[in-house]
Amino acid sequence: MSKLTDVPKRILIGRALRSDRLGETLLPKRIALPVFASDPLSSVAYAPGEVLLVLSIAGVSAYHFSPWIAAAVVVLMFTVVASYRQNVHAYPSGGGDYEVATTNLGPKAGLTVASALLVDYVLTVAVSISSGIENLGSAIPFVVEHKVACAMAVILLLTLMNLRGVKESGTLFAIPTYVFVTGVFIMIAWGSFRGLVLGDTMRAPTAGYEIKPEHEGLAGFALLFLLLRAFSSGCAALTGVEAISNGVPAFRKPKSRNAATTLALMGLLAVTMFCGIIALAMASNVRMAENPAHDLLVNGTPVGSDYVQNPVISQVAEAVFGKGSFLFIMLAAATALVLFLAANTAYNGFPVLGSILAQDRYLPRQLHTRGDRLAFSNGIVLLAGAAALLVWIYGADSTRLIQLYIVGVFVSFTLSQTGMVRHWNRHLAMETDPAKRRHMIRSRAINAFGAFFTALVLVVVLVTKFSHGAWVALLGMVIFYVMMTAIRRHYDHVAKELSAPDSPGDDSVRPSRVHSVVLISKIHRPALRALAYAKLLRSDTLEALSVNVDPADTKVLREEWERRGIDVPLKVLDSPYREVTRPVIEYVKGLRRESPRDVVSVIIPEYVVGHWYEHLLHNQSALRLKGRLLFTPGVMVTSVPYQLASSEAAKKRAGKRQEWNAPGSVRRGPAQERPREPSGKE
Repeated sequence: MSKLTDVPKRILIGRALRSDRLGETLLPKRIALPVFASDPLSSVAYAPGEVLLVLSIAGVSAYHFSPWIAAAVVVLMFTVVASYRQNVHAYPSGGGDYEVATTNLGPKAGLTVASALLVDYVLTVAVSISSGIENLGSAIPFVVEHKVACAMAVILLLTLMNLRGVKESGTLFAIPTYVFVTGVFIMIAWGSFRGLVLGDTMRAPTAGYEIKPEHEGLAGFALLFLLLRAFSSGCAALTGVEAISNGVPAFRKPKSRNAATTLALMGLLAVTMFCGIIALAMASNVRMAENPAHDLLVNGTPVGSDYVQNPVISQVAEAVFGKGSFLFIMLAAATALVLFLAANTAYNGFPVLGSILAQDRYLPRQLHTRGDRLAFSNGIVLLAGAAALLVWIYGADSTRLIQLYIVGVFVSFTLSQTGMVRHWNRHLAMETDPAKRRHMIRSRAINAFGAFFTALVLVVVLVTKFSHGAWVALLGMVIFYVMMTAIRRHYDHVAKELSAPDSPGDDSVRPSRVHSVVLISKIHRPALRALAYAKLLRSDTLEALSVNVDPADTKVLREEWERRGIDVPLKVLDSPYREVTRPVIEYVKGLRRESPRDVVSVIIPEYVVGHWYEHLLHNQSALRLKGRLLFTPGVMVTSVPYQLASSEAAKKRAGKRQEWNAPGSVRRGPAQERPREPSGKE
């Protein structure tokens, strides 16, 4: 069985890595940027379009508000980046928002942040991949016709790439991310040169279209609400910013400084691309509509249901580079690919956060251990499963999924920055050095402004998006919160029950007697080995036990027992309904009732086979018996294995491989970092 599962596993994810090689998987800044920042960097592919889609409700005249909305998003981005730079220095362990909120605001606030982040990570994968599938589907009809299946395939591919390890996946993802960033900057530079220096008129393919407004002449509160909704949609550009604070342990030393530098670079790149695309969209007269089939007009006639509305970035690229040009095709391909890879931010953030929550006993402890490739494999698989379920439920429709987006991330933003304010207040109360106090006061001011601004945006997002689907994200947060609370309660109860008392108790008192029972079906080598082992234990009472299912077999067993002169009494239980398990269980319970202070030791002979299909043919009765006996107090179950020839052959075949995972091997605990000498490199 081990060989059957191990070979494909090695083909898909590679050779297992030793724990002391963890340091070799840590990321330099050039790889960490695409690994942790691919989500906010790729959001410029759809965030500008979301702004224009909302503004189109009031018609083309509302487009002149887009620069102001872009400016507000820029201020928010720089505020969040500056705030999180304080976080990575103060809390470099990788707990990020969860650790900040738990330490400074209490466990309930920490769980709220963790719930919000887990939901947002799942949504990041679902939204990014669905959006990428739709972009790819505009060029390849087969993809859009089977977009759920294609989205599932992409999720599977990303999962396998991340299971190979964070550094390997980062190297694979770096190239398309940098191609995308370079392509966008070339587009912005060339578009600016054409417009400002050459005086060219750039026209998007929709420049000649008209927009039929859903609500004309909006003013007052209605206009303000529309602008706030457009702003909240543009805030999609900030998703994934928090991933760097959660992934600080994955950076090379000095971890905090490298993470802070990567965070600043990510913010600068994201806002430059976002503003550049908005500016070029305005210059080239891009037209977008929430319902393009009816609201986009050509010569006063709706474009119809056959019309495919291309993203803003695609229309701007066509206006700047020309349709079909090399740079246009390169940017279009890089955009589609980077949207898939944007999910990698979640693939790195979710498992790390899951590991920390598991360490704190809020999630199953299996999420805390590293797999073969030193990645948190269980967390990666859990994220993939949750995202695939969401994609299937929503039919890989990014328009529906994006309404659930960004609620969770602004919950975590707000609570994290509020926690940082309390963090600085606590340290200021103890610090006397004037220079350090000035630094702390400046940091507190940054975090206080960040907390106020993100709280304001959170209110805007909830008000403008709740009825459009944000309630689903809130429901997901509640489900995660309740589930994690229940898991922690279970672990606490188990720990309380298992804790060793200071004074001797019933568990440490020696039993009065040990009554050993050897289960026998027929006399063969495993049975004789089990009897010999039982005699070695020198129990107070020893007997063999058999169940009379077939009278002929039982008669043969008795005759063979007497012929061999086995000096262990044989007891046969009648079973009129041909059951094996129940008579044994009832007999053992009867022994316990007669002598509650005695321990009953049940010894079960078992075959050990070497092929997976042989497991289906043997030991099912023993497995069921052990499962039932485990729930019987005062009963000890012992398996006496007898290795058949097939098991020895399998062991020899597997032993020829240097890295053979023996059946039953289990990893415990996180991999420890190997001490590394400072090299002065990044």
